[in-house]
Amino acid sequence: MAILTRKLFRWLTLSVFLLSFIGCFLLVVHITRIEKKNDEKRKFHPDSVNFGIKRKIVPTMRPPFMQPALNKTKAVGNKVNKENDKIDTNFNRTNYKTPNYKIHTFYYPWYGNPEFDTEFLHWDHQYLPHWDKKKAKKWKSGQHVPVEDIGSNFYPQLGCYSSRDPKVIDSHMQHMYKARVGVIVVSWYPPGKADNEGHPSDDIIPFLLDAAQKYDIKVAFHSEPYKDRNEKTVKSDIKYIISKYGKHPAFYRYGPKSLPLVYLYDSYLTPAYKWKNLLKPGGELSIRGTDHDALLIALLVEQKHLSDISAAGFDGFYTYFAASGFTYGSTYKNWPRLAKSAEEKNLIFIPSVGPGYIDENIRPWNGENTRSRANGHYYETAFTNALKVKAELISITSFNEWHEGSQIEPAIPKSITGLNYMDYGKHGPDFYLDLTRTWVEKFEHN
Repeated sequence: MAILTRKLFRWLTLSVFLLSFIGCFLLVVHITRIEKKNDEKRKFHPDSVNFGIKRKIVPTMRPPFMQPALNKTKAVGNKVNKENDKIDTNFNRTNYKTPNYKIHTFYYPWYGNPEFDTEFLHWDHQYLPHWDKKKAKKWKSGQHVPVEDIGSNFYPQLGCYSSRDPKVIDSHMQHMYKARVGVIVVSWYPPGKADNEGHPSDDIIPFLLDAAQKYDIKVAFHSEPYKDRNEKTVKSDIKYIISKYGKHPAFYRYGPKSLPLVYLYDSYLTPAYKWKNLLKPGGELSIRGTDHDALLIALLVEQKHLSDISAAGFDGFYTYFAASGFTYGSTYKNWPRLAKSAEEKNLIFIPSVGPGYIDENIRPWNGENTRSRANGHYYETAFTNALKVKAELISITSFNEWHEGSQIEPAIPKSITGLNYMDYGKHGPDFYLDLTRTWVEKFEHN
């Protein structure tokens, strides 16, 4: 009997061990699949997503704003300053109608060059590795070397500019005025924080606001994800934005209550029950009815996010991605259903339209998500679908996200060894500004 008991005990022990091992193995497989799925969903927008690269908070280490760096070399300075030759000093506002404040475009103030920032920022973007280490070995790695070699498949008319250059800022406002874009939605991190490729840029906001006011353009904020962002830190961010910038004439407000409108990229990373504390009346952190109340616009990626967005208390949602078919939200055929649901739930639906997508000069393995511009037809199809659902606001992805080839900012033909940069063909550098203006007018008559 004792021998049988010992054998049974050993058998049970072995069984428990084997079951535990199998359970751990299955858990690891499950987590790996989830992570891979999340990477798939968020592999756009390279600098607000951590692609297995440790996120860093970058200290401010640059010369005073608007002042050229003292340690730049003359040779580099001369190359970089060629951009100023392309700036239109004879721009005449009377040639164009006023901007439309229901047309928004995502704007990135993260570019830098040695003249204004002591070094190149973002133009020298690294090649992002594939998440599968075996596949990653097949693709190019390393970093781009401006000014000839940059992290984009297009080359900007203004060259490797700095987002701190006042002439560049003014030129950008001219471009948006010409396109009749009424609101620039600025990629924003709290003071002291930045993406992996850049420097903190909150101190640029006052200059963007002043330049925008000059051209009757408004400025909204696109809150980017950062380490430990949650409902508490977002409340602090909103209070900071409204307190510091809310009284500026160019600060964008919308709706019957004239509230600030803030886009929240990757909002779904924080659970709905936590957002409720911030966005529902009576929540522990609620901003509703306070001096810091705002319209918060969530990012919709998957269909299931719609119920979460509504339950969380968001005021609306946007789709961001310029590649139709990449996500549920960015797929045009889903927009009628989303528009109907938004109306039923009293939410603002802001579809995002884009001229195309290509990021193969930073993600050489991502060709399957390239969307050809097709001489403007892709952009027109996006606008057509946005007008069909009678969206009250439309966002454009993007004004100047050069890494992802979704920009409407002017680009020029350029060739270097091993690469012919793409451009806008026979239509010229301003083609997508002109095409945007055409569709803004169709939007007004819709």
